[in-house]
Amino acid sequence: MRYRRLILGLIAIVVALWIIVGEQMSGASADAVVNAPVVTVRATVAGNLSVPSRQLGARTAEGEVIASIKDPVVDRIRLDDLLMEARLEEATRAQIEALLAETMASRDALLERTQIFRARRLEELGSRLSHAETRLAILEASGAPAEEGQERLLDVVEQGAERLPGEPRLDGLVLDHARERVEVLQIALQAAEENVFLGDGYNDSPNAEQRAVELASEMAALQTRLTEAETRVAAVGERVDRERLRVNGLTGGDIRSPVTGLLWEVLEADGVNVQRGDPLLRLVDCQATMVTASVTERIYNSLAVGDAARFRLGGTSTVYDATVARLAGSGAETIYRNLAVAPSQRHLERYDVTLIVPQLGQLGVEGCMIGRTGRVFFDGRPLDWLRRLLP
Repeated sequence: MRYRRLILGLIAIVVALWIIVGEQMSGASADAVVNAPVVTVRATVAGNLSVPSRQLGARTAEGEVIASIKDPVVDRIRLDDLLMEARLEEATRAQIEALLAETMASRDALLERTQIFRARRLEELGSRLSHAETRLAILEASGAPAEEGQERLLDVVEQGAERLPGEPRLDGLVLDHARERVEVLQIALQAAEENVFLGDGYNDSPNAEQRAVELASEMAALQTRLTEAETRVAAVGERVDRERLRVNGLTGGDIRSPVTGLLWEVLEADGVNVQRGDPLLRLVDCQATMVTASVTERIYNSLAVGDAARFRLGGTSTVYDATVARLAGSGAETIYRNLAVAPSQRHLERYDVTLIVPQLGQLGVEGCMIGRTGRVFFDGRPLDWLRRLLP
């Protein structure tokens, strides 16, 4: 019984020593700090700055308006000139459109008159041909030999039909002249049906149709001018848009947060006049949260980029998986110029390690615990199983 107690006591002493040595000798950082890059928001134009009153550390969402700049004396002369030029080009285009519309209306009216002329001309030629055929039939029906025929032709012409202008007085030529008139009228009617009008051999279309053809040519020229005017209007409009963008850019406007994070520092007061490029605000990018730690030389030399690690915040039992992202070594002061938390002197005397903790980045602003300290462990420890059981 006595030996059993002695053996159990020795085993307890060995286990305790193993736990103490294991806990102390396991690879762990001397210190670790939750850190994040700082984004400097600069003035895009010169002007008067307006910054809403907000507490330092206030949360900002990407795209949220955090400030505004307005330049009351921006140069608008070039934009005004282009706007006047655009109005003149638009007036020219409207004038050509109105002239083209009037010309089209005149041409349509002339074409309507042409259709009326054609219809009535066909009726006229048909009527004249009908009467000419009637006279010819009367003359041919009264046919008689020689002398009697000539007398009867004279009687028929004098009694049955009125003489037409240019109709011969010689009785022997009356029948031939009647046949000629029938043939001429038949030719004129056939030509009119094909939209060709014979007018003593000098014209094949009515005056209204000729004028409509001239107006069609004028319309083609106006259409070309209208196309040119529309192209000029579009070109000037593009120049106006570009100049308006430039003027709006110089005028200023809202400045939006480029990241989701925290308001870290205000570099310019509300209402001051700033120049283009002046730093205005500094924001912490909470979506790029990282952990910066310092380790001993022995542990540093055993690490490599991509190695797995675990990070535990001080005062909590929650352990986050981490990955070694950068090994900066000793004296790594320069890499902290754009980070929220600068290293202490003791930190710089050791070896710098940067770790990526994805779970902190996924928490967004909630996980943006800038400045919180903890420890990073690179090896397993004897009491890890117990820590996993604790809440």
